Amino acid sequence: MSNKFISVKDFENYAVGALPRTVLGYYQSGACDEYTLSINNKAFNKLRIVPRMLRDVQNRDLSITIQGERVNVPIGISPCAMHKMAHEDGECASARAAGKHGAIFILSTLSTCSLEEVATAAPNTVKWFQLYIYKDRVLTTSLIRRAENSGYKALVLTVDAPVFGIRYKDIKNNFSLPSGLKLGNFSEELSVMNQTDGSGLTKYVMNLFDDHLVWDDIKWLKSITNLPIIVKGILSAADAKIAADLGCDGVFVSNHGGRQLDTAPATIEVLPSIAREVGHRVDIYLDCGIRHGTDVFKALALGAKMVFLAQPILWGLTYDGQKGAEDVFGIVVNEFDNAMALAGCASLDQIEKEMVVHKSVYSKL
Repeated sequence: MSNKFISVKDFENYAVGALPRTVLGYYQSGACDEYTLSINNKAFNKLRIVPRMLRDVQNRDLSITIQGERVNVPIGISPCAMHKMAHEDGECASARAAGKHGAIFILSTLSTCSLEEVATAAPNTVKWFQLYIYKDRVLTTSLIRRAENSGYKALVLTVDAPVFGIRYKDIKNNFSLPSGLKLGNFSEELSVMNQTDGSGLTKYVMNLFDDHLVWDDIKWLKSITNLPIIVKGILSAADAKIAADLGCDGVFVSNHGGRQLDTAPATIEVLPSIAREVGHRVDIYLDCGIRHGTDVFKALALGAKMVFLAQPILWGLTYDGQKGAEDVFGIVVNEFDNAMALAGCASLDQIEKEMVVHKSVYSKL
């Protein structure tokens, strides 16, 4: 890796200059005026890490058990669609990059490589499958069976997208999959987005995704699979409690990268209340806004068991495929390891909530 690429931001700056306008707009954009998108990052900067001194941090251990699988780091790759727009190897490269770091990779329903292709390309990577429920429940069940048969270890059900958010850039750019690319998990008409006036992805979703989903559908999902079920898109303690009461195996705190309901809170803002409500009952995961190792530390201190990256992996892919994704991931892992040492923590269980406080604690000084 060139010395000038030493941070996630360096890779993003490269991608901004390299990607076609429509692709960059899709990868970067948030809903409406992008307020939630902007605060995802800014909210982390309002938190202060209070380090402890003179602790033995010589032999640091970042490993953790997640849904029965031991992984090297509490950092994974979050589901995001259409990686082949960044690099021809697509999600196969991203999954291999996660495996190189002993991390979890979550494949999107709307991936440009199929479930089976990713499973073959990255057999040693712990893989989960992110699920959208289609109006056609037979099709949905087929996706689940394919995930089971391909060795995926959990289902991540996205629950914050009964419709897609209004994304101005996608509308202005008439976004659809670039020519020659298809959605890898489908055949025929379901694998393409027709060129249209406005966002082709939004029209695809409106036509095919089930917008009648309710909590009872979790019971249906549990009745047809034995895979752990993690609900993604939770922003309230009340919904987290419902998910735990229904027997979900994890709650994924997410605002869809600020791409759904604009002016919704940043994920790190709601994390503490969700952790208080259900953290003793189910695993809590978080994405959106993770750009530095210090962000990882803050999220774990406030109740997350694991965090996930999305956009940064796309910037790495754009730069150098699998190697670029590995490098970006490695930057965040290295920064987190450094934060652990400087904060006085040799293992994850030594990260305490008192070590992260809001800046207002010091505002009167």
